[in-house]
Order: sequence, then structure tokens, then C-alpha cells
Amino acid sequence: MASFKSLFFREKLYAHAVDSISFEIKKGEFVGFIGPNGAGKTTTLKMLSGILYPTSGEVRVAGYNPWKRERAFQKKFALVMGQKNQLWWDLPPIESFHLFKEMYEIPKTQFKKNLDFLSELLNVQSILEVQVRKLSLGQRMKCELIGALLHDPEILFLDEPTIGLDIISQSNIRQFLTRYNEEKKATIILTSHYMEDIKRLCNRIIIINKGKILYDGSYLAFTKSHAKEKIVEVEFKQPVSLLDAKKYGNVVEFGQNRAHFLVPQSLLTKTTGSILATLPVENISIHEKSLEELTREFF
Repeated sequence: MASFKSLFFREKLYAHAVDSISFEIKKGEFVGFIGPNGAGKTTTLKMLSGILYPTSGEVRVAGYNPWKRERAFQKKFALVMGQKNQLWWDLPPIESFHLFKEMYEIPKTQFKKNLDFLSELLNVQSILEVQVRKLSLGQRMKCELIGALLHDPEILFLDEPTIGLDIISQSNIRQFLTRYNEEKKATIILTSHYMEDIKRLCNRIIIINKGKILYDGSYLAFTKSHAKEKIVEVEFKQPVSLLDAKKYGNVVEFGQNRAHFLVPQSLLTKTTGSILATLPVENISIHEKSLEELTREFF
């Protein structure tokens, strides 16, 4: 009945993927662009790179209107999407690199210099002649980055570049991006669901949800203003009851020989002093909530 009714009275639902957001990023900044799935991150990057045309407002990237797709503008940026391939699947990466050389009109000497620099930095010299479909995900992402950076872009848009990678590959790509940003003075916008990427790479974060910007500022300022409690982890020499542990604050995790307390910043000195004085403490450590926990609470 509902299907039949929709033939005559179809209801249209509209969602604003990006809703009146505004921000400015300076040359050389490394900015984390974070938010839950469907927040509008990828849509924003697609508008900045000229793939999508905004229904209203103005976007300027390096002085250009992205959606005009001028040849000079296309040489100034690169877009890397963790879930999209730009390399030819059945060809070795080096063949795709030569194609990019012609597309971007890269001089031969500059091409060789950049290829040698990037392949050495990412340690992929031995796989440049291997078919892309035979590479691991981490190896492929390294080659995707090389392909995106051969033409020396001033601006780099990264949409979840470490998705699905193992810990070592993630760390290698983080180190590479840090060095590239420092040496090339490139402006980088990074979206990622791995908060460790944001923490290690970005001094500034922009938080977006349901198409609206909720926070735009430094990473340190965000953690200081929202981390009003510390996590105190305690290991005991002998078993302690949960009832005894609860006397010292909010117990968020408990085992017979360990407990994790959530302690307000203002009571930290008093609480840790009491724990050390009255409980059989083997070891104690204090740390901040993770960025992942803070952003989850923030949303």
C-alpha cells in the first residue's frame, strides 16, 4: 500500500550534507577534520577539490574557485581517498606514475627527483615494478601517496589514508606525512577515524557533525577544556574489594588486583594521596582521557 501511495504522493526528504560552515586554513597548516560517519567531512573535501559544486556560498582554494577546475588549480592540489584507487589495478605503480607525469606535465628531471625522494622516504623502491593487485594494502597506500605527490602539490586533501592499515604501516605513513609537511611546507587537511593520526599529526582540529562545525581550534586547547577528569590506574600488591575502592572515587574498571578511577582535576592530589596512604599500592599511573573518548563525549 505504501509503495502504491508513493506513486501519487511521494514525500521528499532533504539532508544538508554541509550546512553553512566557514573556516580558513593558512599555508603550511596541518589540520585534522574529524567527525562521525555522515558528518560532512568527505563532502567538504570534494567541494574543496572541485568534485562537487556547492549549492550556495563561496569556496577559495589557493585563490581559485575549485569547481571551475582550471588547469593551473588542478596542479596545485592532490586528493587521496583511502577507499578509492587512482593507480591502475593490473599495472605496476611505476606505469601509473609515468601516466601522472604526462597528465601533470612534470619535467623529466623533476619527476625523477620526486620519485626517488618519495620512494626512498616510504621505502617502496623494491615494489615499484610489482602489479598493484599483488601489493598489500599498506604498500598500495604508500604508492597512492607517491602518485598524488609527484607534481609537488601545495595542498593535500587526505580522506582516511590509513584506513585498514596495520600499526606499522600507519606509523610509517604518519612519519612520512610529518616530514613531507615540514620539508615541502604543504598545507594538509586530514580526515580520519583513527584519533592517533589526529593526535600525532595535527596542531589544529575542526570537528564537524551533521554538516555543522562544532569546534575549530588547537588540539591542546580542546583536550584541556574538555578533559576535566584524569584517569588514575592503580595496581595492588594484594586483592582489594570493590567496596573499598569506591571510597576513593568513581571506579570505571575493576579487578581484584587493579582499579581505574575517574578523578576530577581539582581532587587529583587529595585522592591519589589517600589511595597511596591507605591501600596496598604496587604501582600507580595518571593520564588524560584519549582524544577518542573526549570526542565521543563531545558529540
